Amino acid sequence: MSVTQDTGMKPLKVVRQPRVYLVGRQTVDAGTIERFLADHEATWTTDTEVGGERLAEIAGRVCYMSYGKGRKTNREFLGHIVDVGHGSVLEHAVWSFLVTGVSRSFTHELIRHRHFSYSQLSQRYVDESDSDYIEPDEIASDPELHAVWAEAVNAARSAYDRLVQGLQEKFADQPDKTLRRKLARQAARSVLPNATETKIFVTGNARALRHFIELRGSEHAEVEIRKVAVEVLRLMQVESPSIFGDYTLVPLPDGTFATRTDHPKV
Repeated sequence: MSVTQDTGMKPLKVVRQPRVYLVGRQTVDAGTIERFLADHEATWTTDTEVGGERLAEIAGRVCYMSYGKGRKTNREFLGHIVDVGHGSVLEHAVWSFLVTGVSRSFTHELIRHRHFSYSQLSQRYVDESDSDYIEPDEIASDPELHAVWAEAVNAARSAYDRLVQGLQEKFADQPDKTLRRKLARQAARSVLPNATETKIFVTGNARALRHFIELRGSEHAEVEIRKVAVEVLRLMQVESPSIFGDYTLVPLPDGTFATRTDHPKV
């Protein structure tokens, strides 16, 4: 959701809720798997069509060459993996997400999760003169605090616009127009607040995603990153119930949710 506030400049666009898009998932080469099974005189079928779940099961079964033996359903097999904490098997299942409507404060925390891969919007190349801004719930709920926040953000926006204009004039002798814009924006961005909206592409395996959901979905986590963790969990419980079905969402007094599982640190 976004709201606008008239400032005399371009309207201040405020975002209150992040959005998470599940944009990538794995496929499985069924023919090669059949060839592997035939070469080893093994048979195996599974009841899941989710590539990541199939690959995690294949990887887990290769540890004991248990194809065709015990725990017939994918959910039974991966549920046992989670129960015993054999988390390395889950690293073979990978998904990709696009996260938008989040602040630079959020991404500063997110990139501490070093088992994810990232590609983030560049403020050197993208014009931030009409960006959205992320307002913390605690500020948004108080009109006086919101006014202070909006005043600070608008001051930064005004400074950015003036700096970009002045820097482009400073680099007017640079014949490459694209380079001239980049030189101006990369210097002017220094005044932009952490509240500036950004977009980030994230790829991670199931084990890293579980760790993120547990750590950042906790009621003790910062609210913005907790909202993202909850959205990721909601997507993954639909996408991969065999790996993420042990989580529950717990409502909190502020109207948000926290994540819970009986199988932490898998």
